[in-house]
Amino acid sequence: MTVTVTQPAIGGPQLPQERRLVTEIPGPLSRNLAARKDGAVSSAVGTMLPVYVAAAGGGVVVDIDGNSLIDLGSGIAVTTVGNSNPRVAEAVAAQAAAFTHTCFMITPYDGYIEVAEALNRLTPGDHDKRTALFNSGAEAVENAVKIARSHTGRQAVVAFDHGYHGRTNLTMALTAKSMPYKSGFGPFAPEVYRAPMSYPFRDGGADGVTAARRAIEVIEKQVGAANLAAVVIEPIQGEGGFVVPAPGFLPALAAWCTANGVVFVADEVQTGFARTGDLFACEDEGVVPDLIVTAKGIAGGLPLAAVTGRAEMMNAPHAGGLGGTYGGNPIACAAALAVFESIEADGLVDRAGQIGATLAERLTALQAADARIGDVRGRGAMMAIELVEPGTTEPDAALTQRVAAAAHAQGLVVLVCGTWGNVLRFLPPLSIPDHLLTEALDVLERIFKDS
Repeated sequence: MTVTVTQPAIGGPQLPQERRLVTEIPGPLSRNLAARKDGAVSSAVGTMLPVYVAAAGGGVVVDIDGNSLIDLGSGIAVTTVGNSNPRVAEAVAAQAAAFTHTCFMITPYDGYIEVAEALNRLTPGDHDKRTALFNSGAEAVENAVKIARSHTGRQAVVAFDHGYHGRTNLTMALTAKSMPYKSGFGPFAPEVYRAPMSYPFRDGGADGVTAARRAIEVIEKQVGAANLAAVVIEPIQGEGGFVVPAPGFLPALAAWCTANGVVFVADEVQTGFARTGDLFACEDEGVVPDLIVTAKGIAGGLPLAAVTGRAEMMNAPHAGGLGGTYGGNPIACAAALAVFESIEADGLVDRAGQIGATLAERLTALQAADARIGDVRGRGAMMAIELVEPGTTEPDAALTQRVAAAAHAQGLVVLVCGTWGNVLRFLPPLSIPDHLLTEALDVLERIFKDS
């Protein structure tokens, strides 16, 4: 299947922007590599769609068999500005030619400082801020908790139902879903508590303020504000099913934290850097977090993460208390600065809004025609559909897997998520051209008619 390119992609290699299937999915060369993977890589490291990649850019991923798939995953919201974005590739090459590593804690360099200055400027709020750089979202979340505990002198941390924060010991404790993230890996870090999330599709009509009041009551009764260092929350939950809390939930929660001296931590690992139609998802309701955690889309595919927040909180740990050998690697910092430039120069915040409008319109129309689609939700280029038994909220994970498998076979990279495994999520790169997004939704519509 091929189409004519009608809109140039933003950034990335000059690949034909088309869905092209020349073999079955996966093809013979990918199957050969999959067999080699089985003989070399731990079976605990799974692959969702075992097509082995040769190139990617714009809105496509091209495998070693020559198939060109429409990318609706962005490496789980990482290649937001486009795979191999030209600014990122050029910046990485220049920095690699200069030096690849010295460790900022030993002999520092300006790239780290420039990224910190940019994050201090770009993140919500005009208060005095500081930033520390790390390698992954989980590492950054863990350090945000360390900072909050150091600042408050308290130990307890609250996370939320359906939340996902990482795979380290502490972030597994924060994460709600057992399988595959926590099962068999305990015991977990202590002093972590869970509160109910605002989940409009399953809340029986509770508004955001009511849902926040319910969560706060649980926190006050089970933890106590005087013991609580931090509340950690995704403004839109990612792995938990792209759950968008009802309006008013986040502001009420943040206000309660401020009134009680609790650090409000926004985990924007998946929602940050233009993904939701704002630079950060918190901005939709004007929420200003005390600490904001970023990763994934920050560096165009290179490992980098950050904690940015109020100066008095970020400066609370003792000297040497934060850091790491690779944190703020110079190549990753160069990539991040190029990402920030691309978001502004290419108008990617607006582009995310345009993609979101297309996704919302088409998915809502699909829902109207198919009672198995219980909910359409998300913002910007972060949208999802929740699949259920018609007329109920009973999750239909089997249907979700069938639809995902059919989409993969027809050349769409789509992801499954949700506490019950019944949510299809859509995270296209903001470089995807309109015709590819339209074709992907056409294919998805046919799959639902045939499923």
